[in-house]
Amino acid sequence: MLPLFGDERRRQINLGGSSSVSTLSSITDQAKARRAERTEQKRKNDNATRIQAWWRGVSAIRAAKKEMRRVFEADVEGITGLRCLVLIGMDQDVLGRWSQVIGEKGEGSLFSLALGPHQSNWLVLIRQACLLLLRSVAASPQTPNAVAHLKNINLLVSSDAATRNLGSQGRDVAAGIMGYLLPRGFYPLLSQAIRSIPIAESKSSASLPLLVPLTTVAFSTLTVAADAYSVALSALIWTILTIPLLPNRLPLPSLTHLSSHLPMASLALLAPSSDSLTIDDKIHLVANLIAFTPPRYAALPAPALTAYLNLLTSVFDSLPTNVFDGKSPQAASAATATSAGLDSDSDDDSRPIVSIVSSFTVAPPPPLPTIDARTLKRITTFVAPTHLTSLLSATQKHPDVTRNALFSMLLALEGVWPGKKSMMLGAIIVGSGGASVIKELWRGSVRKASAPNILRPSIEGANSSIPPLLFLADLYSHALLTMGDDEFFGTSAHVGGSPSAPRNPMSLDELTVFSRLLLDVAFGLYQGPQDVDGGDANMSGTTGPKGVRYSWEEVRDKVTKCAVAIHARDSRRPFTPPEHWLVSAQIDLRSFVEAALFEEQQIATSNARAATMRQIARLAPRLGILHNIPFSIPFSTRVEVFRSFIYSDVMSRQRNPEDMYSMGGRLQITVRRESIAQDGFDRLRDADLKGRIGITFIDKFGEEEAGIDGGGVFKEFFTSLCKEVFDTDRGLWLANKKNELYPNPHSASVAHNLNWYRFIGQIIGKAMYEGILVDIAFAGFFLAKWLNKQSFLDDLASLDPELYNGLIFLKHYPGNPEDLSLNFAVAVEDFGVNKTVDLIPNGSNIAVTKENRLQYIYLISHYRLSKQIKLQSEAFFEGLSEIIDHKWLKMFNQQELQILIGGTDSPVDLDDLQGNTQYGGTFDANHATIIAFWRVVHSFDQEQRRALLRFVTSCSRPPLLGFKELNPNFAIRDAGADELRLPTSSTCVNLLKLPRYQSEKVLRAKLLQAITANAGFDLS
Repeated sequence: MLPLFGDERRRQINLGGSSSVSTLSSITDQAKARRAERTEQKRKNDNATRIQAWWRGVSAIRAAKKEMRRVFEADVEGITGLRCLVLIGMDQDVLGRWSQVIGEKGEGSLFSLALGPHQSNWLVLIRQACLLLLRSVAASPQTPNAVAHLKNINLLVSSDAATRNLGSQGRDVAAGIMGYLLPRGFYPLLSQAIRSIPIAESKSSASLPLLVPLTTVAFSTLTVAADAYSVALSALIWTILTIPLLPNRLPLPSLTHLSSHLPMASLALLAPSSDSLTIDDKIHLVANLIAFTPPRYAALPAPALTAYLNLLTSVFDSLPTNVFDGKSPQAASAATATSAGLDSDSDDDSRPIVSIVSSFTVAPPPPLPTIDARTLKRITTFVAPTHLTSLLSATQKHPDVTRNALFSMLLALEGVWPGKKSMMLGAIIVGSGGASVIKELWRGSVRKASAPNILRPSIEGANSSIPPLLFLADLYSHALLTMGDDEFFGTSAHVGGSPSAPRNPMSLDELTVFSRLLLDVAFGLYQGPQDVDGGDANMSGTTGPKGVRYSWEEVRDKVTKCAVAIHARDSRRPFTPPEHWLVSAQIDLRSFVEAALFEEQQIATSNARAATMRQIARLAPRLGILHNIPFSIPFSTRVEVFRSFIYSDVMSRQRNPEDMYSMGGRLQITVRRESIAQDGFDRLRDADLKGRIGITFIDKFGEEEAGIDGGGVFKEFFTSLCKEVFDTDRGLWLANKKNELYPNPHSASVAHNLNWYRFIGQIIGKAMYEGILVDIAFAGFFLAKWLNKQSFLDDLASLDPELYNGLIFLKHYPGNPEDLSLNFAVAVEDFGVNKTVDLIPNGSNIAVTKENRLQYIYLISHYRLSKQIKLQSEAFFEGLSEIIDHKWLKMFNQQELQILIGGTDSPVDLDDLQGNTQYGGTFDANHATIIAFWRVVHSFDQEQRRALLRFVTSCSRPPLLGFKELNPNFAIRDAGADELRLPTSSTCVNLLKLPRYQSEKVLRAKLLQAITANAGFDLS
């Protein structure tokens, strides 16, 4: 059938659109596929072309090198052979062949082309050939070819060899070759070659004796004035002296050569940059410097010695803390300061004090490298007494130039290695003329410093005085550990068998100036160092003065520690002028107190995490001042703050509905009069002693005594309790010659006794909380434990005068201490059993020598003053801190704590007492007997006034803030008209019961009889 409408094969068009879209997409995909196929084919063709071109090039190069090898073999010694060698490049066979032939012909053959018509070509080619030889050695230093290469290299860069063969121009030729090699990796290639030789094979290596001379040949070839000389010096330090165990690698002749040829006298030309070195490199650099440099200290010129010390300072400051001990930076941070737990008995600054909000987190520190024992032993030389002595002797020749660099280096060393700080400082004090060092530090550097400049780090030159100030603070603080008061105050002549025993290296006048500088710097840093524009510097602990590894917090802690130590001496025997330690003129005390109370409230209401004293000092600056340099604030102001803290605590308890004592309730207990201490212990040791406590006495017949405890009965109980628990016959306490109490060292052997110490701590805390004065005197070294402070040699005099004098004798003994047959052990007697306690591991077998006697003095003092009563002190403090917050106690020193407990030793102010006295019965202020009474009392001397105060209140010392603080108030009541009776008292309510004497003479006699005989106590 014919088609009706023409060709039926014509393309069909679908006007609906769906079929046409599908067809178009298919066509597009096919086009893309064909395009990708063409692209891939083109890529393959291009790659094939490149491969073919590369292969043609390789084939051509191989052919050319083959031809050049043929030409080279035909003229090994000639200029053509040398040109072929350079063009062929790193071909071990060609290089080996050339070195072998030249070596067989002798050095004349090596330099012969430099004397003929090819001189200029030879100079160009031989430098490149020398670099190829050196690269070959670095790649394979133990091969025979390497030995041959090294012989030729040594000849080419030696000015002596070049001069022998080339005459006067020889030195310039050798210098030219060296100048070419230096920027092209001469020293890194040498370092690579030396490191590649195993230490076990180094002693027998044929290459090392040829490699070592190359490390120093530049300094005999080049002139000192040449730029290349300083380049070579820097490369030597940063690449060769960073090789691990370098002295151990070298045969003895090579070691001797290197040691004698090191250009240490030119160290002043060194470019001071070690930033590119790794921590391992810096450790090995330190070890190698201490191996090679000390024998040359005396011969080094001042600029070189200064550069050497600055180099060490730079390296030490860039190393992580405790890197030589293997401790992590976090552990180091917890262990050191210095610092914020100043003079801490536990030496731990991380002790949690209080909850405080803080949101920052610290990234974990990188792991520290493991140091080979041989390297560590070599580095330990830095803190050895002999090394320190030689270093100090060397700097004495040019003190104006080198001393500050020395002190900066020592400061950096103790910062990177705090575990050796005591050893280093002790070695300086004992074996290196410590007194002269301290004097030099003070008179040569620190005396010229000023607190305003130190606290304004942007002032030019302000930071230069910081290293000597910090090192002097550390050194003098360490000296005070074993300095008795006789030596400190300059009264130690003829002590220890010496006609002129050492005295304090600083006069009292100098100490007055120095301590004020320390105080001003510390006070300024607790507020934050100021820049010249008045803005606060960052006190985050991560930044500090430029050129010093320490943060501003660590700077603050160091100066604070020394200031506290000097203030402790001044507290016992004042030598500074009145108000020397106060900063009252720099602050408004009223606003200071208000700010401190606000900071305390902010901290007390925070519950995030435990904070250290250092963190509190950062976040609460007024509390930081009160905790760390409290003596800068008047004592009366601090007592006011203390009482305010307690008042705030009382108020917070009353606002707490869960507190059983918040609404005026009290804990009611019964106590037998014949067993006050035991009953008090049984009923109160687990009670909340901050709350109110009611006492009901049981008499000897088992009956309750009548009466309501309005406060007086509790005070009576408290007074009797203290009398019992502090009785030395109970075995818990001992008394020194000043009748000051401290825990019996042997009491801890009975475990139950520790519970008693905890309870007694609670009782003393209750007295301080309530403002009750206790007529008990504690030994200063025991009070120091309350503050987490360490006790030292000067405290030992109050505990054991004989041991103290013996240690002073040892310290100043002019002979050999080993003659005294002492060791690092102490003999103790415990309940009749003698035993020996080692002060250090294996101490019984370690003799006391001149070098370690200060350590022995420190350790035995620490043992007697701290370790023997450690458990007792901790138990006591645990109980005390349940009532009194530890940070409140930090506002006071030992002497001030004693005043808080027992009142002030100041004279009894009768006007204050009279103005705060209440009267009862027929008495009032205008009664004839009362008028006569005050006339009589005003005629008393201070001892009689104290006796009266003790008779009425049970404590002979007046309250801290005056008699208005006495609770209850001092009172006098009419006791009738019988003039034959003696006055009596009720100490529980501070009440004097006075008969109505008509005669002033009789009143005086009766009153004196009563107060001096301790008669007349009456409970009615």
